[in-house]
Amino acid sequence: MSEQPTNQWNMTTEPSDMMKINTPMPITVASSPSNQMEVTDDDSFSYDGYQVVRGEFFAHIYEPSFTLNNYKVSVNTACIKKLPDVEYVQILVNPIEKKLAVRPCREEEKDSFRWCSSGKKRSPKQITCRIFFAKVISLMDWNPNYRYKILGKLIRSGNEILFIFDLTSPEIFPRTLKDNGTVTTARTPSYPEEWKNQFGIPVEEHQKSMQVNIFEGYAVFDIQEKKKVTDKSTEKAKKTSTAESEEKSYEQQTLFPSTNMY
Repeated sequence: MSEQPTNQWNMTTEPSDMMKINTPMPITVASSPSNQMEVTDDDSFSYDGYQVVRGEFFAHIYEPSFTLNNYKVSVNTACIKKLPDVEYVQILVNPIEKKLAVRPCREEEKDSFRWCSSGKKRSPKQITCRIFFAKVISLMDWNPNYRYKILGKLIRSGNEILFIFDLTSPEIFPRTLKDNGTVTTARTPSYPEEWKNQFGIPVEEHQKSMQVNIFEGYAVFDIQEKKKVTDKSTEKAKKTSTAESEEKSYEQQTLFPSTNMY
């Protein structure tokens, strides 16, 4: 492995340093017209007692996300755009910490798969993976009939760049059966019950949440399935009916519906 990651981006500070507690981020403060700095010194300020508000509570159409839905998995367009030169990835899961990683890799590496369409206009691919889907659903004690969307971050760990997704912080889109027999999927997400009385997690815990060592506790999954040749028109119809746009943003009318989300 080379000393530099395959995909590089310009940052004023190392991402690994930015995760450390009390590491200041370079910030430029614009001065007022009178050239007097309007910043008040307050050495008594402390982050103790503060919670970092969860990103799930805001519109996040341009944030990386990973979706599990109907025995398929996919990333959103934001992931593809953040790594424009990556075509193949591996999926790693840490069942203890309940985190999922999407790691860029070469096509010839074991358990790699193409995460986007080929050609000039790259778009995310939905990958059918019944066994992997079932294992994650079982690990997290989720409802297999629901759609789950997890926000993530692009991080650097050692010499590698990868996406990390926290499986304990899903957006949940329940499905309901109507009287006429049709099934509808909620457009507004529900959230874990324990989020009801909090804004987020404490600052120090938040800083540590994305620190990972990809060589400890993670297992690489082969999510590709060997399928029999099926009728192309049938496959095309299935893809059309199950495709869901990741580019839509819906107003969150309620965070915690009174109905049981499971």
